[in-house]
Amino acid sequence: MVSRAVTMNTAYHAQRVNRSSPWAKIFALGFLLALFAVGLTVWLATGTGLLSLLRAYRGGSLIHIDQPTVVRQIQQLQRLETVSFTMDKIISGEHDSPYLPKFLVSDRLLLVVHGEVIAGVDLSKVQPADVIVQGPSISLHLPKAQLLVTRLDNAQTRVYSRDTGLFSSPDPNLESEVRQEAERQLQEAAVEGDILKTADGNARSTISSLLQGLGFKKIDFR
Repeated sequence: MVSRAVTMNTAYHAQRVNRSSPWAKIFALGFLLALFAVGLTVWLATGTGLLSLLRAYRGGSLIHIDQPTVVRQIQQLQRLETVSFTMDKIISGEHDSPYLPKFLVSDRLLLVVHGEVIAGVDLSKVQPADVIVQGPSISLHLPKAQLLVTRLDNAQTRVYSRDTGLFSSPDPNLESEVRQEAERQLQEAAVEGDILKTADGNARSTISSLLQGLGFKKIDFR
C-alpha cells in the first residue's frame, strides 16, 4: 500500500509539472517580446542598442551616443537659421543718356524698401571627420555661418516716386534692377552689422543644447 501511494503521488506531481510548463513558456516568451520592444524603442529614439544603453548605465551615464548617431542628429537639422537682420531704406535707380539732357531723356525711380536677411549654418555639410566622440566628451567642427535668405517684403516695399524725361517712357526693367540693388545693399549692411558672427555664436549655442540633451558633459568647438 505504501509503495502504491508513493507511486500515485509521484505521478500526480509529474502531471502538475507538465500542466504548468506551458505557462512558463508563455511567460518566458512574453518577457522576451517585451525586452525586444524596449530595445527597439530605445534604438529608434537614440540610435543606440539596448545593450549599449545598459553598459552606459553601469558606467554612470544615462545614455551612450556614438559618433555616427551624433553626425546624423546634427545633419537632420539641415539649414539652421539662427539670426535675422531687417532694414528700411530708400534705393534709387536711373537710366539716362550721356548725350542728351536728363529732362529730355531719362527715367529715375525711388523705391522704399523693407527687407530681411536670415543667416545661419548649413548643418547638412557636417561630415564624420568633423565629430570626435570620447566618452562623455565631444569635439566638433561646424561649417561657417552664411547668408541663407535675402528677401524684400512686397507688402512694405513700394515705388516712392518716378520721373521720366519729356521724350522717355518708363523702362519696365528699371524697378527689377533697383530691387536687385536693394538686396545687394541689404546683404552688405547685414554683414557689416556682424550678422555672420552672431549666427556662428547662436548655432554653437543651439548645438550645445542638443549635445547636452544627448548626455555629453564636455563640448569643444574647434
